[in-house]
Amino acid sequence: MEFAHVIAALSSALLHAGWNAAIKSSRNPAQAMTAQMLLGAILVVPGLVWTGLPAQAAWGWIAASTVMNILTVQALLRAYELGGFGIVYPIVRALAVLLVVPLAAGLAGDRIGPAALAGILVITLSLAALSYDAARDKAVTGRALAWTLAAGLGTAAYIICDAQGVRAAGSPWAYGFAVSVTNAAAMCWRRRHAGPPWQQLNGQWAVAAPVAIAAMVSYLLILWVWSHAPIAAASALRDTSAVFAILIAVIWLKEPFTPTRIVAVLLAAAAVPLLRLG
Repeated sequence: MEFAHVIAALSSALLHAGWNAAIKSSRNPAQAMTAQMLLGAILVVPGLVWTGLPAQAAWGWIAASTVMNILTVQALLRAYELGGFGIVYPIVRALAVLLVVPLAAGLAGDRIGPAALAGILVITLSLAALSYDAARDKAVTGRALAWTLAAGLGTAAYIICDAQGVRAAGSPWAYGFAVSVTNAAAMCWRRRHAGPPWQQLNGQWAVAAPVAIAAMVSYLLILWVWSHAPIAAASALRDTSAVFAILIAVIWLKEPFTPTRIVAVLLAAAAVPLLRLG
């Protein structure tokens, strides 16, 4: 991977962990999530007018990504209700890494070198350590784990859809703008019981505005990387967001910084140069 792709993927990871933590810590995570998706869609409409629609070959992937994204968001919100951010988020990202590597090879034909494969394995070990640390937490119930696993499966599915779709779209920006609009429309429909879209913004501006910007930049960055770099390696780097999530959970949400979490952070740091070489 080129240095610019590594930096973009890591920046995407940091932003992704940050906006997820903000949603988790909000008073009404479901409404905050809907509001940020709606604001994100509004923000990208001028960009979509500028880029035009993605190529027709990407439309099926856009539809599939939208469906998987909404299902994943619902599972993730439910998992956040039942478990801590520092528990749920790392398990979701760990499962996504484990599934994306074989899916990318089988469906997208991605092939990676030995160094990149070693980097992916090291990141997987890092995320496995975080998952093990979470599993020892007595606060993790069976229901929380079930919703977390569902969110992980959905995450892997929409990653593959997006990585395939952005390559067919002709432009990562057009694809990202279009998916942001369809995701927001689907989420507003899913949350129609809570009122029309504009009511979802009530009392949410302070959280939703910065989160929408962070989420959009994070998404566009990883789409750009996927359009140039191997899916599995780029996704593994992006899933270091779980490590950033731990640091956020410790510093911001005051969750404990255990020895296992320290090891996980160090492993993730060691994987970055391996992925760069691959």
